[in-house]
Amino acid sequence: MKFNHNTKAANTTINHQGAKAFLFTPEMELYTAVATTLLTDACYEKADARLKRMQDLMQKVEPQFVAKLAVYARNKMYLRTAPVVMATELAKLHQGDRLVSKTIAGIVQRPDEIMELLACYQAFNKRTATKKLNRLSKQVQKGLAVAFNRFDEYQFAKYNRSTTVKLKDALFLVHPKPKDDAQQALFNKIVADTLATPYTWETELSALGQQSYESEAVKKAAIKAKWEELIDSRKLGYMALLRNLRNIMQAEVSGEHMQKVTDYLSNENAVKQSKQLPFRFLSAYTEVKQLQSFYTGAVMNALEAAVQISIQNMEGLGNDTRVVIACDTSGSMMQAVSPKSVVQLYDIGLMLGMLLQLKCRQVQTGMFGDTWKIIPLPTNNVLANVETLRRRNGEVGYSTNGYLVLKDLIDRKQVADKVMLFTDMQLWDSNTGNASTVNTLSHQWKQYKQIAPDAKLYVFDLAGRGQAPISPKENDVYVIAGWSDKVFSVLDAIENGADTLSEIRSIEL
Repeated sequence: MKFNHNTKAANTTINHQGAKAFLFTPEMELYTAVATTLLTDACYEKADARLKRMQDLMQKVEPQFVAKLAVYARNKMYLRTAPVVMATELAKLHQGDRLVSKTIAGIVQRPDEIMELLACYQAFNKRTATKKLNRLSKQVQKGLAVAFNRFDEYQFAKYNRSTTVKLKDALFLVHPKPKDDAQQALFNKIVADTLATPYTWETELSALGQQSYESEAVKKAAIKAKWEELIDSRKLGYMALLRNLRNIMQAEVSGEHMQKVTDYLSNENAVKQSKQLPFRFLSAYTEVKQLQSFYTGAVMNALEAAVQISIQNMEGLGNDTRVVIACDTSGSMMQAVSPKSVVQLYDIGLMLGMLLQLKCRQVQTGMFGDTWKIIPLPTNNVLANVETLRRRNGEVGYSTNGYLVLKDLIDRKQVADKVMLFTDMQLWDSNTGNASTVNTLSHQWKQYKQIAPDAKLYVFDLAGRGQAPISPKENDVYVIAGWSDKVFSVLDAIENGADTLSEIRSIEL
C-alpha cells in the first residue's frame, strides 16, 4: 500500500466539460461558494447542493475564518442568506463560543434577519417538537439581543410579518434587555401587537388594491396619484424604486415626479447608502429600455450615472497599465443566479468587465467561446456597453476556449500587464476535445510569461464550483470570486502584496 501520495495529483480534478481542473483549499472553496450564491431565504428548508457543500466546508476550516467570512459577506458583498446560514452553522458546531454571538451581532442588519436566523437555527438543529426553538443557544441569544437594540418602531413594524418565526416569538426567545424606558415601551408594543402600521409602498399599494373602482380610468388615476404620493413621501427606498421603475413609468406619473425619480436614482448619497449589487442596476436598465415612454432615455441616463457613482471609490489601474478583459460567453454562463432571477452569470461577467473597463485607460475588451474576439467599446458607458455585448452574443460561439485569449496575445507578441477572465471556470478545448495539453490556460500562460514576465492573470470565478482551470499557485495567477464590485477591493489588496483572502482575514469581530 502506498501512503506517501503525490499531492500535486491530489489537487487536480476534472471539470464538468471533462477538462483538467485544479482544486481549491477548503478556505478558498468556501469563499468562492459563498461569494457566488444568493441562495434563497428558505434554502435550508430543503436539500440544496450549494448549501450542503458550504456546511461540509465549514467543518474543515477554522471557526474564526467562518465568522469573518460571514461578516464580510453581509457587510462587504451585501449578501443576506449566506451569512445567516454560516452564523447558524457556526452556532451548531461551536456552542458556547463567544465567536458565535459576535458573528450574529455582526451580520444582522435588518429586523427580519433575526427571525430568519431563528428559522434557520430551528431547521439546522432538526427541532420538531411543539416548542421547536426551546433551549436556544446562549451565544445565539446574546448575539440577537445586541441586534434587537438596534432597531426603532418603524423598522420593527416594517418587518413584522406572518412568518414561521414571528417578531413576538423572537422577542420571547431572546429576552433582550431594553437600553431605556422608550425601548421597553417598544418591546411592550411588540408583545401586544400594537406597533404602528408603517407607511411603506407595500402597505399603501395593498390598501389601494383592496378598493373597488367605478371604471378603469378611475382606477388608473388612483394608482397614478398613489405613486406620486409615495415619491413625494420619500418613503420609497432605493431598492424598491429600482424594482418599481416599470410600474411608476406605466402609471404615467407627472414630469415633476419623474424628475424626482431620476434625481434620486443618481443621488450620490442615496446610491452609496443603498449598497446595491451591480447587476441590480442592469436588471432595472433592461426593464426600462423596453418601455415606450417619453422618460425612458432620462431614466436610462440616471441608472448609468448611478452605476458610475457606485464604484467611485474603486481604484483605477493606472494610466500606464495595459489590461485585457475577456468575458466568457459559453452556454454554461447562461445559468440564472437564482431560481426567480432573470439575471444570468453571463450578465454578471459582462457587468463586472465593463465596470473594470471604466477604470482603465489602456484596455482591450472582448468575448471568448469557440473563438476569441476583441470588441472595441467606449470606456464611459457601463450599462450601454453591457447591452452592446449582449446583442453580440453568439458571434464567438458557445464553447469555453479561454486559452485563445492568451494564444492571441502570444501570436501578436502583445505585452499586457494584466489579463482578466470573467468566467464560470468550466474552460475546455472544443477543438481537440481536451486531448491537447497545449490548448490549455495553464500551458498558454507559461508561454505568455516568456514574452511578458511581469504580467498577472486574474481569473474571476462567477460560479463557485470549487475548481479552477489553472492553479492559483502558478506564477502570478490569482482567483477572485463574487458578483459585487467589492471583487475589485480584493484585486487592490493583491496589487498591494496581499492574497485573495487577506481582506476577509482582516475583518475585526
